Amino acid sequence: MDGYEARRLANIKRNAELVQDLGLEDSKPAQEAKAPTTSTTKRRKLDPAPPTRTSRRLASAPSRPATYNEDALQKALVEPTESGSRRSRSTKTKKGAAASSTKIKAEPSPPPPSTTATPHPDLDTIVAGWTSWTPTAPPPARDEVTGEYHFESHPDFRPNKSPASILREGAFGGTYWRPLYSKRLRITVAGDWRELPAEWLSGPEGNINVDRQLTSTEYDPSVNKYGASCGQSIEEWEAAGWIAHEYDVRGWFQWYCRFWMGRRCEGEDERQISRWKKCVGETGRWRRILLKKYVQMGVRSVFDEGDEEEEERGRQEALDRFWAAGK
Repeated sequence: MDGYEARRLANIKRNAELVQDLGLEDSKPAQEAKAPTTSTTKRRKLDPAPPTRTSRRLASAPSRPATYNEDALQKALVEPTESGSRRSRSTKTKKGAAASSTKIKAEPSPPPPSTTATPHPDLDTIVAGWTSWTPTAPPPARDEVTGEYHFESHPDFRPNKSPASILREGAFGGTYWRPLYSKRLRITVAGDWRELPAEWLSGPEGNINVDRQLTSTEYDPSVNKYGASCGQSIEEWEAAGWIAHEYDVRGWFQWYCRFWMGRRCEGEDERQISRWKKCVGETGRWRRILLKKYVQMGVRSVFDEGDEEEEERGRQEALDRFWAAGK
């Protein structure tokens, strides 16, 4: 797999040069992010809520019923910090401003018990697992009819979105790769976005703005394709026990990125794919909630101007089946 490793290291170097040339590095340390000053700030609840998609077809419905330089990264990962950042549901909207442009101020994570907090005893082993893996599987093939991606090693895992498209559509409001303080590991993780392939960050659609679309400390709904603020913070995922730190400190999407790039982890891959199925698989709860709302609102077409035809064709078939059989 020398070829894979050479390409991975080339991506790391190219990303570092791109950021330096564009001046996109955040010069302020993570702990300088200020919490909202208002006393009415509310913390996110841990109860997961179904995703909400707002689009042209729903709005018009008749009725509505929700451096990855390994040496530098190694050093950054093992340096404890007083605080990280966390996003809050509270928002402030200027008079006359659209809700979709409202930014959610980052709320600092609780600091360690002291400024000399001792990192996790197995930290070196955990960090080595993040930085020394080697790709062992080829990229997926895309079904041009359904728009689904097929992985040879796991034929039952058939997502219809690539990690690159998820990032470009702003699923995390630009905050996914922000400096992250892990309560369990007692360190701040930063710079791990540099592992991403260079072609994910640049292309015909333009270059991704690292500060705004990857490492922002503010959740910005305007970055999201649908202008929505949704999902829970990584800190809440960690508190709920959903993150296996020895594999991916940031959770499911980081696992998906590395799985796409060819990493395979026996046991962990099956766990993460099982979680995906329960949410958006054939009988997934989020999928059924969305289809049920479409039917309740009388929506019979999922096509939106600008969406990829293959991708929407698969959704249309699912909606047609739900209209006909309720499943």
